[in-house]
Amino acid sequence: MEETVLKDSPLKIGDKTFNSRLIVGTGKYKSFEETREAIALSGAEMVTLAVRRIELDKSKDSILNYLDPKKYAFLPNTAGCYNVQETVMTCQLAREAGLGNMVKVEVIGDEKTLFPDNEATLEACKILIKDGFVVLPYCTDDVVLCKKLADAGCAAVMPLAAPIGSGLGVRNPYNIKLIREAVDVPVIVDAGVGTASDAARAMELGVDAILMNTAIAGAKFPLKMAVAMKLGVEAGRLAFEAGRIPKKLYATASSPIDGLIDV
Repeated sequence: MEETVLKDSPLKIGDKTFNSRLIVGTGKYKSFEETREAIALSGAEMVTLAVRRIELDKSKDSILNYLDPKKYAFLPNTAGCYNVQETVMTCQLAREAGLGNMVKVEVIGDEKTLFPDNEATLEACKILIKDGFVVLPYCTDDVVLCKKLADAGCAAVMPLAAPIGSGLGVRNPYNIKLIREAVDVPVIVDAGVGTASDAARAMELGVDAILMNTAIAGAKFPLKMAVAMKLGVEAGRLAFEAGRIPKKLYATASSPIDGLIDV
């Protein structure tokens, strides 16, 4: 009975399925060894790789030598790209390097906030989908944009919770909920989570998964935070599926009042 109650449906993205709903990045760690250990402790089954910032040649010191491609699905991303052409070429480079055809599309529109360029993101996604890529776009928490991305054929949408690396948590939970209602593809919160309670809160909104990097890699003790994030995502997912009680202004007795003994 307990196994049936706790059993969750797998996360499906494109033609891949995952038991973990936590996706993690590989940057900002003190060493590749720490990266590998933190990812293992997080329970993540998909890891994202910044194509323009990693060494793709495995004959050299590369993070690719520390991660088993049979154990993890790689999600190359286009971090550092500021226009459509750079983004498309980076995805093509990742595919030619053997990292697969599932990609996270980032087209940065503002250097200070690292907010995405929405118009360029949509354009790049359309080009890549036509070229056979499975596309997961990083975007703002814009309901209309997410609908357009889903309608264009994106395998998921990845609205930010807050600016990349800010650790502010979900700044606009209402938009995230509206996006979840508006699209039929997985909704993955990307960027802004700072601690395990942020992860749980995001999952309680009904999103399908969370992607994070700085929140773990930048923690005082990354390995402990990796475990905390794993548990936070799992707790939030369970709470969403359980269905929280409605909020009320006044108290409601925990025990029934029928049959009280007169005194």
